[in-house]
Amino acid sequence: MELQNKTALITGASSGIGRETAKLFAAEGASVVVAGRRENLLVDLVEEIRGDGGTARYVVADVSNLDDVNRLAEEAGDVDVLVNNAGVFPFALTDEQTVENFDLLFNTNVRGPYFLTAAVVKKMKAKGSGSVIVTTSIAGIEGMAHAGVYGGTKAALASIVRSWASEFGKDGIRVNAVAPGNVRTDAVIDVLGEEAFEEWGRTGNPVGRLGVPREIAETILFLASPRSSYLTGQEIAVDGGYTTSG
Repeated sequence: MELQNKTALITGASSGIGRETAKLFAAEGASVVVAGRRENLLVDLVEEIRGDGGTARYVVADVSNLDDVNRLAEEAGDVDVLVNNAGVFPFALTDEQTVENFDLLFNTNVRGPYFLTAAVVKKMKAKGSGSVIVTTSIAGIEGMAHAGVYGGTKAALASIVRSWASEFGKDGIRVNAVAPGNVRTDAVIDVLGEEAFEEWGRTGNPVGRLGVPREIAETILFLASPRSSYLTGQEIAVDGGYTTSG
């Protein structure tokens, strides 16, 4: 098992990509700490992982709140792998963007992971090893209407990842990003509608379909594992070829 004797903290683990990542990490031997805002879903996830023979516990936390971020880092303890997956995406055209949602996007998608990483890497530095993975988005790579602020947060994260890779490399810590494309999650379907989103996947991606959370989780596992030991500072688009079409 690739993550035997490792502890992994995964934010945004209540559903979607975070949930699949937690299940996959646990199956690969990691002791997982899952974090999110919805306690009932975290309880269900922990019970499922334990039922499958894995090790898991949960912490209820909202990464847009810095008090929660600091408490999460403290309760998670000594972490070998950090997956900054929590994020929000209230889309809006520029002239319709509210200040409240602008702040929510940057506080959740950028400030939260930044300061959580700052807290967690202190212990990674002390032992000379660690892997940090950040979930970005193809919206930070490609221009998308309605996603100017959301894409801006993800582009900011990608830039921070490159800086962290340079800063933490000497401490044995690797930092990479995964940029999911059109992935079939309940949260996205709630926003875009199932039929329209399925059609987007069929016509917008060279592979002719939407992705599924497990496919993103597999890439996150690769970046967390020793198989990617010479890989840092990279953003990998897992998007069915979407970004190849310009």
